[in-house]
Amino acid sequence: MENKVYFLGAGPGDPNLITVKGLEILRQADVIIYDYLVDKRILNNAKESAELICCDEIVTDRKQENLSIRDYAISQLIIEEYEEGKKVVRLKNGDPSIFGRLSQELEPLVKRKVDFEIVPGVTSATAASCLSGIPLTDRRFASSCVFVTGHEDPNKGESLLDWNCLTKEGTLVLYMAVKNLPDIIEKLIKAGKSLDTPIAIIQNVSLINQKILIGTFKDIIHKVNENNVVAPAIIIIGNVVKLNEYLDWLNDARKILFTGISKERFFSKAIYFHLPLIKIEPLEDYTEFSALLKEIDKYDWIVFSSRYGVQYFFETLFKIGFDTRYLKGIKIAAIGSSTKNRLLDFGVIADLVPKVESSQGLIDEFSKIDISGKLIFLPRSDLSDKGLSVGLEKQSAKVVSAIAYRNVIPQDLPDIDFEIFDEIMFTSPSGVRNFIKRYGLPPKNIKISCIGDVTLSEARKWNLLD
Repeated sequence: MENKVYFLGAGPGDPNLITVKGLEILRQADVIIYDYLVDKRILNNAKESAELICCDEIVTDRKQENLSIRDYAISQLIIEEYEEGKKVVRLKNGDPSIFGRLSQELEPLVKRKVDFEIVPGVTSATAASCLSGIPLTDRRFASSCVFVTGHEDPNKGESLLDWNCLTKEGTLVLYMAVKNLPDIIEKLIKAGKSLDTPIAIIQNVSLINQKILIGTFKDIIHKVNENNVVAPAIIIIGNVVKLNEYLDWLNDARKILFTGISKERFFSKAIYFHLPLIKIEPLEDYTEFSALLKEIDKYDWIVFSSRYGVQYFFETLFKIGFDTRYLKGIKIAAIGSSTKNRLLDFGVIADLVPKVESSQGLIDEFSKIDISGKLIFLPRSDLSDKGLSVGLEKQSAKVVSAIAYRNVIPQDLPDIDFEIFDEIMFTSPSGVRNFIKRYGLPPKNIKISCIGDVTLSEARKWNLLD
């Protein structure tokens, strides 16, 4: 069989930390069997027809004490899907080979002679190190680093951990150890570690709600209880923890919560945390929209107010058997640069792009052109502001506004400690409304900024601005 199964590392949490190779494999998969801790946003990269199966659906008791039963059930499903000729990805947290029970899941595949490939991922330990300013090694403090599980298999009898050896010089990194931390610290102290040993706990590594707790063996349990620290978390023990005091770049940076769906922003002094508060989805039924596109040649203008309008317009046009030749003689307007660039992806150059990238900017540009009596087609979302249609109709144009896609609130939006942010940036009215619906009003000390006059107006409506 010309096929194989991929065991793929999803990274520590942030969906952007999957590898380039891993992302390409994920996009081609027919079936993705993923760990429950995998950030669901990473699954947005799967093709529409892909079957997404959480491991909790295979074995409903996630705390199943006999883990071999759980592993076997997952492996059997992988084999079944593979033998049906499907492209199967087993998506595991972090790196598959580090505390991921990889060999247990692979053994049935080996026995069945199923071809497989293991793709590395960013493990939580290195991510925690980078995002806390605590190097795992340092020529002054630690020339070695040991990864240790804080939760051994209860069925194997004698522990494989030699705490006397683990007290030697170097950095100790604990996985899955929050619950057993008091017992672990007691064992390390008995083995010779000082009460003043530095320790850091990084909870929700790489996610928007990451939390860092610094202390010593003397006070860390009190701090854990006081701050309600729970799994998942990585624990770093050793003198390297002291470096957090002046290498904690994330804590020192200006942090902006970006609520739009634009691409990640880099090379800025500020750190942008992306929390998309809108999600773009296709319509369930394109019958009506398709019927309009079959008569698109009668229009004088097509006005695209977003790059998603461009995407779903052309996808639908192609599905009904037409291509860009059918647009011959029709002028094209784009609301801004991202919409203009999306048109270029389909081989179309916009005839009109306003200098001010907004609905009002488009209306102002059209006022310089005689569009009286012109027929304009406006593909839009189900929540689009009607100001653009009204503005063009006031110039005596005839506007046909058609819903091309849906704008919905994302599921599973995380709990957030807004006190860590300096600014919240909104990019759409629906983003403002969805924020209020999920989180309520933000703290007064956080700066609120808005892109576009319509977004600004919506923010003022909810008293987000002074």
